[in-house]
Amino acid sequence: MLQELLGAAAAVCAAGVVYIGAAARVVKQYERGVVFRLGRARGDVRAPGFTLVVPAVDRLHKVNLQIVTMPIPAQEGITRDNVTVRVDAVVYFRVVDAAAAIINVEDYRFAVSQMAQTSLRSIIGKSELDDLLSNREKLNEGLELMIDSPAVGWGVQIDRVEIKDVSLPESMKRSMARQAEADRERRARIINADAELQASKKLSEAAQAMSDQPAALQLRLLQTVVAVAAEKNSTLVLPFPVELLRFLERAPQISMQAPQQTSHEEAQRAPQTPQQQPPPEPPRPPKLKGLDP
Repeated sequence: MLQELLGAAAAVCAAGVVYIGAAARVVKQYERGVVFRLGRARGDVRAPGFTLVVPAVDRLHKVNLQIVTMPIPAQEGITRDNVTVRVDAVVYFRVVDAAAAIINVEDYRFAVSQMAQTSLRSIIGKSELDDLLSNREKLNEGLELMIDSPAVGWGVQIDRVEIKDVSLPESMKRSMARQAEADRERRARIINADAELQASKKLSEAAQAMSDQPAALQLRLLQTVVAVAAEKNSTLVLPFPVELLRFLERAPQISMQAPQQTSHEEAQRAPQTPQQQPPPEPPRPPKLKGLDP
């Protein structure tokens, strides 16, 4: 009798061990478990840790709640200013409702990928090339809103969307390079002209100060001589007064004006001779009447 009881107890323990082995499940910390009993979802979502299900009746689906990094394949489109570009991006999302991610959508990863590609094409068509190159933050926010709106019903939350690269045609790259080069050259010329303007103003102020104080010009000349002599070369500096150059410049004009004035004065001083009258005509002989043939 005792042996029968011990055998029955051993059989029950073995059956219990087999049942626990078949019903035991382990849910990791970053996962949640959704239980389907005979095809119907149970209301409670299994928390991380050890849990039991009914063998052959319950099915446990584990859902990962970690942030998923999904690259969006490069999409080719035409911008609003008629430029063909290829844009690729990356989307970061995570599951916030494990039951909705399993029940409401067949494959939430594939659904998010397709929605991201469609939204990226729409953003390309609504934007201009300058916005894609320089105003990406605003485009990222708009792209995130477009993907997040339908993803809410799937139990998925979009954390961030980033545009990675914008590929342009080679002709457009060359045009942009020429435009940038021309803009840099324009800025360089403006800076050079501004420097010349400031230097001319300073030189004008210096010339005015030297004209008020003639000794300042001599001091400046001596400073130049000292600077040239400090180089220990064979250059010879001979100070030459500027006033002498101005005098030599005006001398030919004075010499040309003096003979003209003298000839004009002599012409005015010469006596005017009376005009000669033509000689009188000789008298004609008188005609005799009656001698005509």
